[in-house]
Amino acid sequence: MNSSWPDSNSSSLIYGSGSFARYGGFLSFFSEIQMLELLLAVVVFVVIHCLRQKSRQGLPNWPVLGMLPSLMLALRGDMYEWISEVLNRQNGTFTFKGPWFTNLNCVVTSDPRNLEYLLKTKFSNFPKGAYFRDTVRDLLGDGIFSADDEIWQRQRKTASLEFHSAKFRQMTTDSLLELVHARLLPVLEESVQKSARIDLQDILLRLTFDNVCMIAFGVDPGCLSPGLPEIPFASAFEAATEATTARFVTPNSALEVNEIL
Repeated sequence: MNSSWPDSNSSSLIYGSGSFARYGGFLSFFSEIQMLELLLAVVVFVVIHCLRQKSRQGLPNWPVLGMLPSLMLALRGDMYEWISEVLNRQNGTFTFKGPWFTNLNCVVTSDPRNLEYLLKTKFSNFPKGAYFRDTVRDLLGDGIFSADDEIWQRQRKTASLEFHSAKFRQMTTDSLLELVHARLLPVLEESVQKSARIDLQDILLRLTFDNVCMIAFGVDPGCLSPGLPEIPFASAFEAATEATTARFVTPNSALEVNEIL
């Protein structure tokens, strides 16, 4: 009969097991809190460290993402004002670091001394390279804007002879005067009479596109015609330019997949 009831030793064992379980649960909970605190401390440290780099590198440089978050936020506003502000803080030059395993790493400069050094003083030390040529070949081919070495020298010599000729200068002047008086001024005057807002950047881009096409191809696309029509060739050129620019920020593996598809 007595064997059917638990003795005092077994009761103590059960009680002890329950206490140990509760104590183990408390330790587990306390360990999780410590892990969360440690994780939060690491996150805060990384954020502070990245934000402090803004004064030294121009933009916060985040792990994995690099400076891309700042660029994405800037695309939602005035890109030119943003990049001008960054360059002004960094005395005209800063290094943009993109996400890991991408090609979005470059030096951004507006310092005239750097531009003269790159484009004139030591131009031969800065070839465009195979990567640049492969990226822009679909749009620019092997023209002067993507060529290097002897090919570039020959094209530059030919272009220089043409650009410095009196006939070319006169044609450029006549073309620009015609566009300004026959199209630009009437468009601006119409906007004043109607008190309508205009996108001056779009107007000047249309003026430039018409002028370049008239000089280079002998064809007037009419982008700056009254009403500012949408010209298929201009739209296609803009789309091709945007697609080519996107290649510079796309990983090589993604480019290869797109080419296969």
